[in-house]
Amino acid sequence: MKRRDFIKVTGLGAAGAAAIAAPAVAQSLPEIKWRMTTSWPKSLDTLHGGAEIMAKMVGEATDNKFQIQTFAAGEVVPGLQVLDAVQNGTVEMGHTASYYYFGKDPTFTFGSSVPFGPNMRINQAWYLMGGGKEILNDFYKAYNVTSLLAGNTGCQMGGWFRKEVNSVDDLNGLKFRIGGFAGRVLQKLGAVPQQIAGGDIYPALEKGTIDAAEWVGPYDDEKLGLYKVAPHYYFPGWWEGGPMLLAMINLDKWNALPKHYQKLLEQAGHYANNWMMAKYDSANPLALRKLIAGGAKLHPFPAPVMEASFKAAKELHAEVAAGNPNFKKALDSLTAFSGAGYSWFQVAEVGYDNFMARRSQS
Repeated sequence: MKRRDFIKVTGLGAAGAAAIAAPAVAQSLPEIKWRMTTSWPKSLDTLHGGAEIMAKMVGEATDNKFQIQTFAAGEVVPGLQVLDAVQNGTVEMGHTASYYYFGKDPTFTFGSSVPFGPNMRINQAWYLMGGGKEILNDFYKAYNVTSLLAGNTGCQMGGWFRKEVNSVDDLNGLKFRIGGFAGRVLQKLGAVPQQIAGGDIYPALEKGTIDAAEWVGPYDDEKLGLYKVAPHYYFPGWWEGGPMLLAMINLDKWNALPKHYQKLLEQAGHYANNWMMAKYDSANPLALRKLIAGGAKLHPFPAPVMEASFKAAKELHAEVAAGNPNFKKALDSLTAFSGAGYSWFQVAEVGYDNFMARRSQS
């Protein structure tokens, strides 16, 4: 019987038919409650908001049979301990940046962004279509976690500095809030890297504990108020050309999850990823104008600083790869994929973007 005829015979309207169908579906779903901790304070409503949206989508799609409660940094564990909390089962999942755990193994950097790595689109294409997800999840098994794509900020800014950076010499002795692989690169140039969670950056700059700090981009940076204590705003953040944010999931909990819930989590992560990119693309232009109006001084990194940083990064890539097979496997895969990606990207995409950028300023 056709659905329209069924409704006529039974006398049910569309709402009535839906009321019968929905409970039947919901009753077939198991009730599961998870907890997800993030590396972000609630004030960063795009980063933490991505985790909240992911959880909300899962709940709505299952009539709240699968509930995920989100916690901001510090509510369950500090922001830089999300991986540990997921690994040991304190929570079922976390929303974080993989490179925060570079100290455990440099291979973790590939789950976010490697210095002078690909842009947002190519980085995500490698993870989804170029074997990146398989390489990383095979590596993550040793830490009892698996990953899903759950966000991307796009190319980030180069950070806030108390004093101008006019040459490579100006990096010597600079106490810079920057973590992971990028910190090691800058260390080669004389800087002193400091890894500090987002919510602690402002007081560290204000007290002079650090001389400079990078975070994300105009929208989030404005929320942290960094321009009030370090007015020089540099670009680009060559260490984060297109950093992914991942949902890290306890491997035992993931394997025990029904297959349709696994697929639902994956799709909810993709939705959060797309939402986050769109949010930053819409919010960053206005925030940058506000920052400049508020006294921020915008600077590109000088070409010699960029070239020296690139050289140092490539040297460090080779050094780490020589003694770390997991790092080398991910690096070789990403390098080959991004090389092919840029050979295409520079044709239509770059040509069009450059033209439109000129026209928008005319």
